[in-house]
This record gives sequence, C-alpha cells and structure tokens, in this order.
Amino acid sequence: QVHVVESGGGSVQAGGSLRLSCAASGYTKIICMAWFRQAPGKEREGVAFIGVAGSTTTIADSVQGRFTLSRDNAKNTVYLQMNSLKPEDTAMYYCAAHYTGGSSLDPRNFRYWGQGTQVTVSS
Repeated sequence: QVHVVESGGGSVQAGGSLRLSCAASGYTKIICMAWFRQAPGKEREGVAFIGVAGSTTTIADSVQGRFTLSRDNAKNTVYLQMNSLKPEDTAMYYCAAHYTGGSSLDPRNFRYWGQGTQVTVSS
C-alpha cells in the first residue's frame, strides 16, 4: 500500500524560508514526485517536479529562483526548499507520487497524494 506523507509546513514572515519534506512508502523502486499547492478558492497548481535521478526538475515560473527541489533516493524522500517566501505563497502544499505521464505539473497526472501541509506567509 502506498503512503505519501508531507511535513515541514508552518508560519513565517515574508522573506523567510521553509523546507518541506515528502516521504513515499510502499514502493519497491524510485519514483517521480512533485509538489502542488492550493490556496482557498483557487485551483491546485503545480509547484515543482523531480525525476527519479534527481537531475531532472521542473519548477513553476511563479516560484522559479526561490524554490528548489532535491531528493534522497535511499529514503524515497523529496525536499522542497522555499526561500524568499511571499504572502502569495500561502497555501496548502501537497506532495504527489506516481507520475503517469504528460505535463509534470498537472495534478491529473499523479496517482497518489499526501494529506497536505499548510504554509502561511505573513507580510
């Protein structure tokens, strides 16, 4: 059974940093994973994607230059480092696993999801 668990959310002031972690269990191989976020009243949007080797990443334009993604394959865990946070980054952040193809930042192309972790950035 596959489990996806996020951690690391919290509240920070604008300009601050947070690091989110996502661990996927129940797999016997390394898998592609991604982060999405959803603010109240808005659609879920892709933030960042990382391939199995960690060398392939896709970062959304809205966070380019501020967010980076890395992974520890021994733990099947990915990390989203978020720097220079802005109030507009406030959202529930979700980790997704098991990429099925197509756009890597489209939530419809992932099979398993975590419960989410809240990130709140105050001005």
